[in-house]
Amino acid sequence: MPKVDKLIVTNFAALREKYGSHGVAAIRRAVKTLVDADTERGLSTRLVDLGSRPAMHTLRGLHVDDRGDDRANKESIDSACEALAPDYLLILGTTDVVPHQRLLNPLFRPNPDYDDDRYALGDLPYACAAPYSQRIEDFRGPTRVVGRLPDLTGAREPSVLLRLLRIATRYRTRPAEAYGTCFGLSASIWRYSTAESIRHLGPAQGTLYLSPGSRSAPNWTASQLAPRLHFINCHGATADPRFFGQRNSQSENYPVAHAARHLDGLVSEGTVVAAECCFGAELYDPCRFHHQTPGICYAYLVGGAYGFLGSSTISYGPSRGNARADLICRYFFERLLLGASLGRALLEARQQFVLDTPLLHPSDLKTLAQFSLLGDPSIHPVAPERPALEKAPVFERVVSRRSALPPGRELRRDRLRRTGSLLVDTVGAVRRARDLRPPASVRRVLMAAARPSGLTAARAHFISFAVHDPAGRRIDRQAKVRADHPSAVHTVIGPVHRRGGPIKRIVLVSATMQDRRIVMLRRLHSR
Repeated sequence: MPKVDKLIVTNFAALREKYGSHGVAAIRRAVKTLVDADTERGLSTRLVDLGSRPAMHTLRGLHVDDRGDDRANKESIDSACEALAPDYLLILGTTDVVPHQRLLNPLFRPNPDYDDDRYALGDLPYACAAPYSQRIEDFRGPTRVVGRLPDLTGAREPSVLLRLLRIATRYRTRPAEAYGTCFGLSASIWRYSTAESIRHLGPAQGTLYLSPGSRSAPNWTASQLAPRLHFINCHGATADPRFFGQRNSQSENYPVAHAARHLDGLVSEGTVVAAECCFGAELYDPCRFHHQTPGICYAYLVGGAYGFLGSSTISYGPSRGNARADLICRYFFERLLLGASLGRALLEARQQFVLDTPLLHPSDLKTLAQFSLLGDPSIHPVAPERPALEKAPVFERVVSRRSALPPGRELRRDRLRRTGSLLVDTVGAVRRARDLRPPASVRRVLMAAARPSGLTAARAHFISFAVHDPAGRRIDRQAKVRADHPSAVHTVIGPVHRRGGPIKRIVLVSATMQDRRIVMLRRLHSR
């Protein structure tokens, strides 16, 4: 079966149920226009209906009967990827068309004041060749370049999806100078962490606005929003089209820092957003809520943004320094600015995130699972700097240039597949251990670290994790050495008192144990 460069997957039965035959016909025409545009860019693109028995039979896979069946969708997409070996995988439709995969949240507690996300929702498993599972650690070696163009959840007419398809069809790559400035927005309490993230973006510097602190928020001007990179580190809330600020750890006031309704007509075409905020990329049905407003991610995408990287659930990061949500967003922008496509930028960010540590902690696992890309993964917003040799006539004569995109894609994909395989073989992860308890001395240390952030003993909840690291033991045997490895991770998690409102404040402190000693202590805050 011939290889394709880009695979688009959707479920037309689900789309037909939402939009009827006329709506589906309009979507098919828009996809055909995108496929034609891809052809002109040198990409061979194929559309596959996951709900079609004949289409999936041709690919030696099973069709999806129940569009909400995670396993069926995962296995069907895996079959299509194995048959066609695409360099880009585009999921067409929101979660009521092709669902996010539901991965078990290692920090889950069924109480609305705590981390009550039963699942870390996202598209990570579609980026992995590993078989269906609900354990995040089974997908620590992603190898596929994946993105999603979402229609509006619960919609009855397809205008949002048609708009996003037009933007993807007409996109253009710009010189690096077009992404040379950054709109930075941070809750004041996290200003040092956000400033560090933006410093790592090299030439793409810009103004960092704080909330509270900036008089403009949330009524940003066109000039303030003009930069095509938007890095946002604020509070978010479920089913809420706004982001919020916070002055300090004692403050119980969360002013609106950014709002979907204030973005109309102000998003520069080609903008790319990385948002650390809790629920920043939650694809909720706006008709189920009184405000009837889609998430802020939709305001950006409909406004002309090429991509939005965000979290579907509660995310975590430190008040100072970079970790968890900071890193996945920062790495995404770093790769993007070097000329990577949107999808490759996320894949490389995910791989770098896992490479950063030999052991994935519970907050690492959730971060890896919950951040997804909304946008066509094949879009290259930034033109890479071409080496001098590529500009020479001999390069044009010798190297096949069937594509207008940067050369060497086959070699890059091979490297990414090798890296993903390496991660599976070398990186360990924790697993929740209900029969494990932190010793009293460790509990005291955890509480001492959490108390300055406002967590009281009465609201503290302890969770323990065993270390699952067969790769580490295998490496030791091969090297004929006996190394000391972490044996457990104990955490305390709990809510900080608040007066109500949409914001949920959670403090998480983890202690990594080795030979019954604490060798690492980390404190994180919900975004």
